[in-house]
Amino acid sequence: MAKNILNAEVDALAKLCTENSNIDPALYIEHKVNRGLRDINGKGVLTGLTEISEIQSSKMVDGEQISCEGELFYRGINIEDIVNGFVGENRFGFEETVYLLLFGNLPTKDELSNFKALLSHYRSTLPSSFVRDVIMKAPSTDMMNTLSRSVLTLYPYDDKANQGDVPNVLRQCLQLIALFPMLAVYGYQAYEYYHQKNSFFIHTPLPELSTSENILYMLRPDSKYTELESKILDLALVLHAEHGGGNNSTFTTHVVTSSGTDVYSVIAAALGSLKGPKHGGANIKVVQMFDDMKKNVSNWTDEKEVGEYLRGLLNKQAFDGAGLIYGMGHAVYSLSDPRANIFKRFVESLSKEKGKTKEYELYALVERLAPEIIGQERKTYKGVSANIDFYSGFVYDMLDLPKELYTPIFAMSRIAGWSAHLIEEKINAGKIIRPAYMNVQPRRKYTPINNR
Repeated sequence: MAKNILNAEVDALAKLCTENSNIDPALYIEHKVNRGLRDINGKGVLTGLTEISEIQSSKMVDGEQISCEGELFYRGINIEDIVNGFVGENRFGFEETVYLLLFGNLPTKDELSNFKALLSHYRSTLPSSFVRDVIMKAPSTDMMNTLSRSVLTLYPYDDKANQGDVPNVLRQCLQLIALFPMLAVYGYQAYEYYHQKNSFFIHTPLPELSTSENILYMLRPDSKYTELESKILDLALVLHAEHGGGNNSTFTTHVVTSSGTDVYSVIAAALGSLKGPKHGGANIKVVQMFDDMKKNVSNWTDEKEVGEYLRGLLNKQAFDGAGLIYGMGHAVYSLSDPRANIFKRFVESLSKEKGKTKEYELYALVERLAPEIIGQERKTYKGVSANIDFYSGFVYDMLDLPKELYTPIFAMSRIAGWSAHLIEEKINAGKIIRPAYMNVQPRRKYTPINNR
C-alpha cells in the first residue's frame, strides 16, 4: 500500500475513532464521576493509605476547612527540618533522604556511611557490555524513553527478576536508585553522539562522590563543578524525591505493583507516567516560557509590561497559546508550595555565582505578579502560588544541564519515593487495584455485514 494511501486510511480511521469515542461531559456530572480521581473541589479521592509522605495544604478552623501555607512531610518529618538539618551541617542530603523514605527512620552516622557504601557498590553493578549493547544501540531522541528501555532491559540480567520477597525487591530498588544517573547520563551522551554528532565520552562514577556530584562529574566533559552547584542539585533531588501517594506516577507505582508484576515493569510504568508534560515535563515549559518572555518584554523590571505579557499568556495571545502561566498553581497546594519556598532561598545564591541576577529578579517579579493577575482573569476555587517547577527549570538552566535531562533528573530523584511506595504496597499486599468505569454506550443489535 502506497504511503499516501496508508496515511489517508489511518486518518479516516482516526476520525471514526474520535467520532465514536466522545462522551458527553454532562454525563460526568449526572453520574457524579470524580474525573481524575478528584472531586468537584479538586480534592483527591481517597484510594489508599501510606506512611511515606504527607502533603498539608489546609486545616480545620472552627469546624471549617481553610487553606493554609503548604507543608510536606517525609515519614512524618517536615521537609523544612530535613533541609535545615543537612544544609546547617554543610553536607549532602539526598542519600539520607533515600534512607528515611525507604526505612522510615533517620540514619545514624554509621548507618548513613554504610548506606552510601551500599549505593556505591550498586553503581558498579551495571553489566560491562550494557552501555555498548543497550544504550548505544538505536539511541532515542527522548531520554525518558531511553531510561525506560534501559530499566526493562536490566530484567534479563537479573537471575531473580521475578522473585517478589521484600529482601530481593529492596535489592532491586537499591540497584535502580544507584544506576538511574548512569543510565540517564550515558543515554544522553549516546544521543549527543549519534544524533548531534558530538564527541562520545564515558566517565565512571566515583565511589567517594555523592549522587549529585556524580551526576555533574559524569555529565560534564571536564568533570568539573563548584560546591554550590553540587549542593543545589542535591537539594533539588531531595525536594523531588517524594510527594505523597496520590501523584500520578506514584499512584501508577501502587497500581502496577498490586498486580504482582516485577519491579522493572513497575518502574518502567512510573517512568511512562512521569514523562507526561502534565507531570514531569512542566519545568521545561517554564524555561521556554521565560525565554519567550525575555524576547518580548523590553524592560524586565517594568511591572506593567511584565503584567501585560502575563495577561497575554492567560488570554492565549503569548508563547504557546495554551492560556497558562507555567509554574504557577498546583493541584494540592494553594497558598504556597513548601518546596518552591525552600528552593527559592538557594536559587538567588546560584544566580549570583552564574551572573544571572537579572533573570532571577524577573522570576521573582513574575512569582509576585502572577497570582493577582490569575485571580483577575480566572475564576479559581483556591489560591495560586509558584510550584517547584517554577524555579527548578531555572536552576537546571543555570547549571548548564541539557533540557533533554530535566525530566530524567526528576526521575533520578523520584525513584526513591517510587521504591518506598513499591515496597509498602508489597508489604501490605491486598487486592489488585481495579477502579470502576461506568459504561454509557447504549445497547445495540449486531447487523450482518451484508446489511450494513
